[in-house]
Amino acid sequence: MNVTVSGYYGFGNTGDEAIALAISRELKGLGHSPLLLSQTPTQTAQLYGCRSAGRMQPLALVRAIASGEVLLSGGGGLLQDKTSSRTLTYYLSVIRLARTLGKRAVVFNQSIGPLSEAGSVQVARTLRGVHVIVRDRQSLETLGKLGIKGRLGGDPALLLRPSGNIVRDSNAVILAPRGDVKDATERLTSLAAQLRASGRRVIALSFYPPEDDAAAHSLGADEVLSTQDPQVALDAIAGAGAVAGVRLHALILAAAAGTPFVGLSYDPKVSGFCLDAGAQSFPTHVDAETLRTALEQAQPDWNEVAAMQARARESFEWALAK
Repeated sequence: MNVTVSGYYGFGNTGDEAIALAISRELKGLGHSPLLLSQTPTQTAQLYGCRSAGRMQPLALVRAIASGEVLLSGGGGLLQDKTSSRTLTYYLSVIRLARTLGKRAVVFNQSIGPLSEAGSVQVARTLRGVHVIVRDRQSLETLGKLGIKGRLGGDPALLLRPSGNIVRDSNAVILAPRGDVKDATERLTSLAAQLRASGRRVIALSFYPPEDDAAAHSLGADEVLSTQDPQVALDAIAGAGAVAGVRLHALILAAAAGTPFVGLSYDPKVSGFCLDAGAQSFPTHVDAETLRTALEQAQPDWNEVAAMQARARESFEWALAK
């Protein structure tokens, strides 16, 4: 089956590229042919060994959707207008285009929201009759308030696995800031100093180099790792003893790697994931001492994580069922 995938791909955001890697790998493993809509289609095709088309090129976009039997909208946090109303308009337009062309459209393992009143109306109108799979229970609640039925899945990146022969250093801690969340960066800087003073090795992980590099370098860590490669990020996390992250996919990859984690929630999708995983999350203004104590005691509910992974895997069958 030809499957078109719509998401925030080709922008060098390691979290979204982790989703792209997981979805393309899983679809190919199931015998399907994925086509990823991307900002950099040539690079995306090379990275994931699949077809790709320009997400903002009207003719290429129409042809890509027309060539597939199913459109997967997601994963990620696409249906929200906190970033910009244009973001929401774009992703809803892609869904509407697929339906106009007679294709099965599936909202695939997304978070829903935050949404303004106007955005809520748009989402409710567009998703009527659309198969919706979300990655966290908070998004199910949001759908319910909009009068939309959904199913609980899991973030596809949970299906990624570390490379072989990774040796875990329990003394190492990874901190993953987000460049535009300044108060969280301040807390992570204080946390890094406390951890280093106690003899821990601190690694600052920049998930989105254009936005996060400055924040990562400001933490005073022993090492800064800046990458757009999800496998590199996953392997680094698998080799650490714990993760404290603002970036959602630092936490999701920690769950995939079996590394304890705590979240700093700048957005409901972070607290939503942590809640479902039985892990702690804190507001971004949490004091560093509280964060350090939580990090030292971090122990997500690994049974819940395994259930999330099972739902993520099963969601492909749900989405592609005829």
